[in-house]
Amino acid sequence: MILAAGYGKRLRPLTDHTPKPLVSVGGKPLIVHHLEKLAAAGIKDVVINLGHLGCKISEALGNGSSWGTSITYSEEGPDPLETGGGIAKALPSLGQEPFLLVNGDVWTDLELSSLNLKLDAGDLAHLLLVDSPDWREKGDFDLQENRVIESQSPSLLYSGIAIYHPLLLEGAKVERFSIVPRLRQAIAANRVGGTLYRGKWDDVGTPDRLEALQSEYGN
Repeated sequence: MILAAGYGKRLRPLTDHTPKPLVSVGGKPLIVHHLEKLAAAGIKDVVINLGHLGCKISEALGNGSSWGTSITYSEEGPDPLETGGGIAKALPSLGQEPFLLVNGDVWTDLELSSLNLKLDAGDLAHLLLVDSPDWREKGDFDLQENRVIESQSPSLLYSGIAIYHPLLLEGAKVERFSIVPRLRQAIAANRVGGTLYRGKWDDVGTPDRLEALQSEYGN
């Protein structure tokens, strides 16, 4: 699943008319980088949730065949459901097995084919973490023997790439909510693994960071 329903408010005014996943870096939209990498990893069936300017995303990507994928769209309307609600709404299309989740508005040189797409027994999630960048005051989590843990001064940032088990959303209603509280509960129960990635990654969160990426890799 690719999350693509958000507003991208920090990139305004650009995202007033262009959904953030369609912002271009390296000659192609962010979300197209993901589709190409998913296809290279052998993942052909892709679910994309749509919210803010979602029609522009579906118009640009179509059925996904241009990248060797088959896209199912999960429409959320003009008021996106956030991460938890968006995934909960898409669950009927995602099936019963663990699935790869990618935030459509991040940029990375990670090849998704390098990921182990299987969860450890009993786990509800596996997060790809990165070192907390200079522009972030505090990280999200830490790692201890490949287990995600909470700490007072976390040094690692959740990259927006993860493997989730549908059971993480067990009992969830299709409504606006963040997945973070459920994720923290799973972490507290030692049911979340993690991997640290030290390659290139950015959440393209500000015009300055977008400009820096485009200066390095092209528009």
